[in-house]
Amino acid sequence: MAADPTPQPFADLADLRRALDGAATVDGDGLVVHDEAAFRGELTDRIAYTAVFGDDEAKAAARWVIRAAATALGAVSASIHDLYMAGGRGEYANRTAPAINVRGLTYDVARTIFRSAQATDNGIFLFEIARSEMGYTDQRPAEYATSVLAGAIREGHRGPVFVQGDHFQANAKKFAADPETEIQGVKDLAVEAIAAGFYNIDIDSSTLVDLTQSTLAEQQRNNYVRTAEVLRVIREHEPAGVTISVGGEIGEVGTQNSTVEDLRAFMDGFLPEVQRQGQAAGRDLTGISKISVQTGTSHGGVPLPDGTIADVKVDFQTLGDLSREARERYGLGGAVQHGASTLPETAFDRFAEANAIEVHLATAFQNQMYDSDAFPADLKTDIYAHLAANHANERKPDQTDAQFYYTTRKRGFGPFKRQLWDLPAETRAGIMADLAPSFELVMRRLGVAGSTDLVTRLVRPVAVHTPAPEALRTAAAR
Repeated sequence: MAADPTPQPFADLADLRRALDGAATVDGDGLVVHDEAAFRGELTDRIAYTAVFGDDEAKAAARWVIRAAATALGAVSASIHDLYMAGGRGEYANRTAPAINVRGLTYDVARTIFRSAQATDNGIFLFEIARSEMGYTDQRPAEYATSVLAGAIREGHRGPVFVQGDHFQANAKKFAADPETEIQGVKDLAVEAIAAGFYNIDIDSSTLVDLTQSTLAEQQRNNYVRTAEVLRVIREHEPAGVTISVGGEIGEVGTQNSTVEDLRAFMDGFLPEVQRQGQAAGRDLTGISKISVQTGTSHGGVPLPDGTIADVKVDFQTLGDLSREARERYGLGGAVQHGASTLPETAFDRFAEANAIEVHLATAFQNQMYDSDAFPADLKTDIYAHLAANHANERKPDQTDAQFYYTTRKRGFGPFKRQLWDLPAETRAGIMADLAPSFELVMRRLGVAGSTDLVTRLVRPVAVHTPAPEALRTAAAR
């Protein structure tokens, strides 16, 4: 990959409008691209940068331009629901979708993922960000989706783009103090994400499972009731023609392993609850397409005193049993595995063998960025100093420095976002060169290489047009 110049945001809306002249025209609430090659070049770099760091007016316009241009150029935000349901019906098997959490340098990383997908002829991959990550990486849904779509434009991607809300999670302590306010926060986030083009959302009320209850059904009650409530809000706000892919979760990652009995307790309570929510809404509600389970992993892995990661034993037999039960008994796409990125390379084949529908990957790619020889040592020193000064309360009494920085350095992406995006082009290219082989390896081992035709056959993206910002529309009319 040749290093592109470090872009700069447009000074204002007028500057952005002038840059579009000759390449694209704002036409009401649509965008007509006249010069595709020009648009897909450095112009997209600058618009993407403006969408993150521009002034408020230019930022809103840049985000709209990227979304409209992506649609015009064939890279359309889409739901993976139909693909997963086809997997549940047995129309394909042993293909596990990588869902990649991008915490920093999102535009560059997205471009790298799209190139890796092209190199492996892969159409089954998702970009995701969790509720918690939005905070410490300083990326709200609109910004995140824009960076991903800009990456699709820049790399010439045509086809669906799957952007996913990961762990739209209820906080157990906040729920205990004020349940309605906490659940409303999850609902509000879902609505915000849908408006930004997130057509895949994982509801995570597994934090509300109450293991003190005497029966599995009672243990899962808060989980399935609240999941159904959020599902209803998602269905009421999804765009016409789009069935958002929604996931549920039965076991919080890092806790005890899930069982088939847990799955049944959740689903046998959830399905009637969905019916009740549908009756209240006056419409039938499509349920979930997948179910997240716990089979032995933890988010980020477990760091040892020297900073290396402890070996993890995933119970692939249980994962396979849960995925089969989800498909055959409940018609879902299958089971989802979280917290898997730090596993050894040889483990990824086994997710596809277990017929898991999706696996979530984050920390290993974050680690590769920080540990890349291209990552500036002085910037890492500044980030670690910030963590020591601002997150010392997160340090456990027996933690070594290596363990502390390993568990907290994810929190460096937000405060140092501008410094990361402003790295010299050759530095960013060096970091991406380290990431690309890992993305390609994961795609091949998860069985999704060569899946583009399958996605083309089963997924029909719906172009959802959003109103152009008034300032941009007015400027275009002059």
